[in-house]
Amino acid sequence: MLFGLSVPSLLLIAIAVAVVWIYLPFLVVAYGRVQIGYSKEIMAAPRAAFDRLPDYAKRATWAHQNALEAFPIFAAAALMAYVTNQTSEIAGWAAIVWMTARFLFPIFYILNIPTLRSLMFGIGSICSFTLIGLSLISTL
Repeated sequence: MLFGLSVPSLLLIAIAVAVVWIYLPFLVVAYGRVQIGYSKEIMAAPRAAFDRLPDYAKRATWAHQNALEAFPIFAAAALMAYVTNQTSEIAGWAAIVWMTARFLFPIFYILNIPTLRSLMFGIGSICSFTLIGLSLISTL
């Protein structure tokens, strides 16, 4: 048990949290869109206005896109761990650390701190691969 939760419960909660994390950077994109003004032209083709966004909003868009790319790998890893009934603290900590790293990733991306952004990406990837590895090992 970690933080009063069983590891299987923690894995499912982490998947739900991951869904929310996908859209957090988009709030910054929305703010950037407000700054450039909502015209009929922008409302008709919001993606076409990308080049007019402030740099931080462009980075937030890329962070949002990266979250969409990272989610399926983590969701598959967490579901593999759930289905194979992982109860080890390693699996629980992998989920917690993944959530933390993926929360910090867009912050560092938006603030344009590439070293820390890349570190969070790497940590998140290691956590996903840890869950996959634990699941595969338990099936042997």
